[in-house]
Amino acid sequence: MNPRPGGAPLAAWGILAAISLARFAFGYQLQTVASLGAELAGEFGLNFAAIGSLVGAYMLPGIVVALACGFLAQRFGDRALLGGGMALMAAGSAAAALAAGPLGIGAARVLAGAGAVALTVMQGKVLADRFPGRNFLLTLGLMLGAFPIGIGIGQLTHGPIAHEFGWRSAFLAGALPAGLAAVVLLASWRGGGHAGRRSLGWPTRAECALVLIAGLIWTFYNASFSAFLTYTPALLLRQGAPGWVTDLVLNLGTWGNLPAILFGGAVAARFGAGRVFLFGALISFVSVAAIGLGSAPVFWGALFGTLGALHAGVIVGTGTLSAAPENRAVGMALFYTTYYLGGTIFPAVCGRAADLMGDPGGALLTGGAISLLSLPLWALHRRLAPG
Repeated sequence: MNPRPGGAPLAAWGILAAISLARFAFGYQLQTVASLGAELAGEFGLNFAAIGSLVGAYMLPGIVVALACGFLAQRFGDRALLGGGMALMAAGSAAAALAAGPLGIGAARVLAGAGAVALTVMQGKVLADRFPGRNFLLTLGLMLGAFPIGIGIGQLTHGPIAHEFGWRSAFLAGALPAGLAAVVLLASWRGGGHAGRRSLGWPTRAECALVLIAGLIWTFYNASFSAFLTYTPALLLRQGAPGWVTDLVLNLGTWGNLPAILFGGAVAARFGAGRVFLFGALISFVSVAAIGLGSAPVFWGALFGTLGALHAGVIVGTGTLSAAPENRAVGMALFYTTYYLGGTIFPAVCGRAADLMGDPGGALLTGGAISLLSLPLWALHRRLAPG
């Protein structure tokens, strides 16, 4: 079913709602262990390294599962993989609520994380099939913005839920939006889009090159976002900032993403993606670096969460459209495999920089510097892209 001239069909909007809800669940689930660190440490006697391992367990499957998802989508279809991923997210979060100890929680997080990888690989491809033209960047921005909202809601609700009903209830709460997303997806799916070849085919060499370059651009962008979320609290604590200031800075840096990404998509559709990308990339670097230097964290946190996120949808949109419709499933698998590989390296690089400088600000300065590497890669992608 192709979109009507007046806009996308109702079923397409239902699929967008399902994917956005699942993206919200992704952020909410990812944040759960970080929010419940004190409760889990007290319950099981965990140290910081163990808590960090439970946080990272959610992202662990990405390195292996992302590429496999592209081939599985070609073999079994978009609907099966996307719905299966949402179901795994719900099952994994519920399993964590029932776990007897840290090992069980970690295994459940891996399961939920594998589902999130399937969602991440398929989301852009499915939306590109149903929202062609200028509508694509707008819908992509709405979907991407749901992730930081999930993180923000998690920061606000995990603690109160755990205090009132126990830490297991906070994990269980994360299963609800993922399960609901699967139901909405199944109710909305009416075919449409490009089903792709039911075979194990690769994109062309040129498409692979473009997708990998776009994946690196996304990886470098997220280096600054990861450094901001991970090291800003330690930096502000060292500076003697009260807890409410830290909370405010982090919330400004996440909650502002949704309107920023939507606005960036609208501006890109009117004035061109290149201008939005350049502006957003420079603001992202300046704001993260300024926080690292100890300058006005509330102001720069707000700037980072809004103008510094303008180009997020542009980057993912560029990666999605780097391969032909029939090759997008594997193309996005390559895109996100690149992202997950980089995501395992750059946080450690930023942390090492903080150790060498003897200050958490070093991590933010490094994360900002890494994000600037996206600029020459963007120029390279534009040079190699057809048309």
